[in-house]
Amino acid sequence: MPSSDLAVFEQECRAFLQANAQPVAHRSAQWGVGDDALSGYAAIDPADDLARVQTAKRWKALEYDAGFGWLSGPASAGGGGLTAEHERLYLSMRAEYDLPSLGVFVISLGMVASSFQSFGSPEVQALVPQMHRGDLIGCQLFSEPGAGSDLAGLTTRAELDGDEWVITGQKVWTSVAHHSDWGLLLARSETTSSKHDGLTAFALDMSTPGVEVRPLEMMTRGREFNEVFFDQVRIPDSRRLGEAGKGWRTAIATLMNERALGAAGSDLFGVERTLERLRLTLQQPGMGADDPVIRQAFARAYSMAQTIRYQAMAADARREAGLPPGPAESVFKLANTNTLQEIVHLAGVIWGARAIADTGEWGAYSWADMILTMPGMRIAGGTDEVMRNILGERVLGLPKDPLPTGGTA
Repeated sequence: MPSSDLAVFEQECRAFLQANAQPVAHRSAQWGVGDDALSGYAAIDPADDLARVQTAKRWKALEYDAGFGWLSGPASAGGGGLTAEHERLYLSMRAEYDLPSLGVFVISLGMVASSFQSFGSPEVQALVPQMHRGDLIGCQLFSEPGAGSDLAGLTTRAELDGDEWVITGQKVWTSVAHHSDWGLLLARSETTSSKHDGLTAFALDMSTPGVEVRPLEMMTRGREFNEVFFDQVRIPDSRRLGEAGKGWRTAIATLMNERALGAAGSDLFGVERTLERLRLTLQQPGMGADDPVIRQAFARAYSMAQTIRYQAMAADARREAGLPPGPAESVFKLANTNTLQEIVHLAGVIWGARAIADTGEWGAYSWADMILTMPGMRIAGGTDEVMRNILGERVLGLPKDPLPTGGTA
C-alpha cells in the first residue's frame, strides 16, 4: 500500500504513473494535432464505445491493484485508509498524464459506491471495492418522466412480497445505464401524506429479469443517457439501502455527494479542458486575440474557472475536517455550468457560422457538440434553478418561493 508520509507518497505516485502512462506533455499540445472532440456526449460507434469502456476498466484495475484506486476509503473495506489530501495529490498528478477517459466511473464512484458503503448491508458493501477496481459500474436510478426536478414526486413502485421487493415503473436520463452492472434505485414503497416519506432505496442488479435499458439519442447524436423500465423486477430485501420508507435520507446523501463531485479533484465538467481549447483558438491568427472585448470575455471565463479551483480547495478542507457534504456544495454544479456557458458563448462569437458548418476545419465543428450539449448540462444533476433555490433557502436562509396556488414550495 502507498505510504502515509506525503513526501514518500508523492514519489510513489510519480513512480507508478511514469511506469504506466505517458505525460500529457509528451503529446503535442498544439493546434491541429490529435482528436479535436470537446463534448463528452458526441456520437460514437457502439463498438468503439464498448472498447473505450474496456480500456478504462483495465486502467482502473491497474490503479486499484497498485493501491491508488480508493485512497481515502477505509482499509477494512478495501480502501487505502489515507486522507483526502493524499487523494487530492494523486488526482492532481494523474491529471498530468495521458490516460483513458474515465468518465464512465464518475457516477459509479462519486455517488453509487459511497451510498452502497454508507447504507448497504454487508452483501452490498462487498460490491464497493469491485466498483473502485472498475470490475463493476454503477448508475443512479432517480429521475422519472413525470417527476422532473421534483425527485420526491417519483411514482416507481416497490411492494414487499415476503423477503423480496417487486419493482414496477420507469426511470429516465440515466447516465451510463447501458454499461452498468448495478444501480442505486429509489422507489415509492408507501403512500403517505408527505411525499418525502414512504420512499425506499435499493441496490439493483441491472441483469435482473424485468429490467430493460433503452438508450436515448441526443441532439449531438450521442447516446449516453437511457430510459430504464422495470416490469415486476424482484430485489431481495438484503439489498435495501437503509430503512424501508426512509429512502429520502439515502437520496439526499447521494445528491450531496453528487453536488460535491465538482470538488473531487478532477475536471468533471470539462471546464479546464474546454477553456484550454479556447485559449489555443485565440492563439490562431485572425481569431480575435487583439479584440479587447474578446480578451476581456476570456479573462472573465478564466477568472471564473480559477474561482472554482479555490472553492474546491475549501470543500476539500471541510472534507478533511470530517464534515459531510452539505447544501453549500450545490455551488459547484452551478459554478461549473455557468463557467462553461461563458466559454461556449465566447467560442460561438469567435467562430461564428463555422462552428456549425462542418467544413472539416480542425477545432471548429467540435464546438457544435458543446453548443448543443450546454442546455442539457444546465439541467442534468439538478437544474440551475434548483441549485439556486437550495443555496438561497438552505445556505442563505432566504424564504421559499411562493406557489401559484398559494403557500410556498
